[in-house]
Amino acid sequence: MKYITQTIWILSMVSLLTDAASEMLYPIMPIYLQTIGFSVVLIGILEGFAEATAGLSKGYFGKRSDLSGKRVPFVQIGYSLSALSKPMMGLFGFPLWIFFARSMDRFGKGIRTGARDALLSDESSPQTKAKVFGFHRSMDTLGAVIGPSLALAYLYFFPSDYHTLFFIAFVPGLLAIISSLLLKDKKKEIRKSEKHPTSFFSFLKYWKTSPIAYRKLATGLLLFTLFNSSDFFLLLQAKQAGLNDSMVIGTYIFYNLVYAIFAFPLGVMADRLGLKSVFIFGLLLFSIVYFGMSTNVNLYLFYFLFFLYGIFAAATEGVSKAWISNISDKKETGTAIGTYSALQSIASMLASSLTGFIWFQFGARTAFLITAIATLVIIGYFLSVPNPKAKE
Repeated sequence: MKYITQTIWILSMVSLLTDAASEMLYPIMPIYLQTIGFSVVLIGILEGFAEATAGLSKGYFGKRSDLSGKRVPFVQIGYSLSALSKPMMGLFGFPLWIFFARSMDRFGKGIRTGARDALLSDESSPQTKAKVFGFHRSMDTLGAVIGPSLALAYLYFFPSDYHTLFFIAFVPGLLAIISSLLLKDKKKEIRKSEKHPTSFFSFLKYWKTSPIAYRKLATGLLLFTLFNSSDFFLLLQAKQAGLNDSMVIGTYIFYNLVYAIFAFPLGVMADRLGLKSVFIFGLLLFSIVYFGMSTNVNLYLFYFLFFLYGIFAAATEGVSKAWISNISDKKETGTAIGTYSALQSIASMLASSLTGFIWFQFGARTAFLITAIATLVIIGYFLSVPNPKAKE
C-alpha cells in the first residue's frame, strides 16, 4: 500500500488513540453526569452547546488552515485540547466546569477537522482519495471499538467507578499528542491577498465562490444529514425492544467493528467503481436499516440491522470527504471540508431534534419510516448529481 504514506499512518494512529479515549467515556457519560447532579434537560443543553461549538469552529479553522498554508499546527492543537479535556471532566463536578471541559473537547475537534482532512487529501491523488479516507476512517473507528470495550472491562471489575475512567482515558489521549508531534507540514505558499485575520463566520462566503459541483454535492449531503439523526435513537429502539444495557453497548461496539472492517475495502471499491456509486449503495443500506427498525421486534435481527448500518457508515463517511476534496481547489480543501462539516453539525442537531419530536408525538415507527422514505427521495437527488471529476 504505497499510497498510505507515513503522514497518513501517523494521522490514522492519532485518530485511533483519540477515538479510543473519547469512546471509552461514551457509554458512561450520561450516567456520570446524572450522578453529579445533571438533569436530562441540562445534559441536552450541554451536548447541544458542545456540538454547536465544534460545528461552527470547523469552518473557521478550516479556512484559517488554508490561509496560513499550514495543517499540522491545527491538527496538533486540536487533538491536544481534546486529550486534556478528559481528565478535566473528572477533576471537578461543577456544572460550569463540565461545560467548559466538554466544550474544550469539541472545540479541539473543530480546530483539527478541516486541517486534518485537508492533510489527508494533500497526501493522496484523485485516484486514491477514497482509499486514503477509508483507511483513516477504519483506523479511527477501530478506536471506537477499543474504547468502549476497555470501559466495559473496567466497569466489570470496578462497577460504578466512572470517575476513574476519565483519568484512564487521558492515557491514549496523551499517546495521541505525542504521536502528533511526528507530523510535519510540507512547505506551502501563503495566500498573501488574505493574510489578515478573517471573521469567525467568513467561511460561509465560500458557498458563493465554491464550484457548482461542490454546492450540488453539499446540498445533497446536508439534506441527508437533516434526516440522519443521532445513533442514540437506534440504540434506544434496541433498548426498548428488550436488549439489556450490556447488549446495547455490545451492539454499539459491534457496529463500530463492522464500520472499521469495511471502511478501507469500500474505499478501494469507490476508487475503482466510482465514489458516487458506492455512496448511493450506502444510502440504500441506510434506508433498509431504518425500514427494518420501524417494524422489527426480533432481538437477533437488530444485530443484522446494525451490521448493515456499519457498512452504510463505511460506504459514506470517508467517501463523501474524498468526493468533496476531489471537486475542490487544492488551496481551499480545508475551507471546503470545514464549511461542509460546520453546516453538517448544524443539520445534525436539527435532525436529532426533529426525530425526537416526531418520536414523542407519533412514536418510534413513524420517526424511522419518515427517515427511510426521505432517504429514498435523496437517493433520487444523488442519481442526478454528476459523477465527480477531480479539480486540481
